[in-house]
Amino acid sequence: MQVRRRARMLTLQTLYEVDLANHAAGQVLQRHFENSTLPSEGQRFASQLISGVIENEMQLDELIVRYAPEWPLDQMAAIDRNILRIAIFEFVLDGETPVKVAINEAVELAKLFGSESSPRFVNGVLGSLASSIGQRGIRKQRGK
Repeated sequence: MQVRRRARMLTLQTLYEVDLANHAAGQVLQRHFENSTLPSEGQRFASQLISGVIENEMQLDELIVRYAPEWPLDQMAAIDRNILRIAIFEFVLDGETPVKVAINEAVELAKLFGSESSPRFVNGVLGSLASSIGQRGIRKQRGK
């Protein structure tokens, strides 16, 4: 399995625990690193994703609410919410991952960890956001 996909899986597992149990992200991540065979490049990528999602959670959640208006954030499945946060961070805020790659990876995570309806839901929300970015140019580069 690809290193980045494994890093995204570890990121999702960490963010899920942080979201539901309110555990410290650094401790959760360190425990996951100790129990995995993820190489250092994957660990750096996972750390970057987790830091980015946590630091930008409010902005990410505003985008989720805007593009999934039928689903209140607190009623959305925690897995779906965190998959969306990761993907939106990757292609909207960080800008290092191509949109199609971020969406495909998010859908794969939804297939592995979400409910039966998760892949379609995640794809729909991210697809709407991606279309909006293309039309309105709402991309915000990190660090600028």
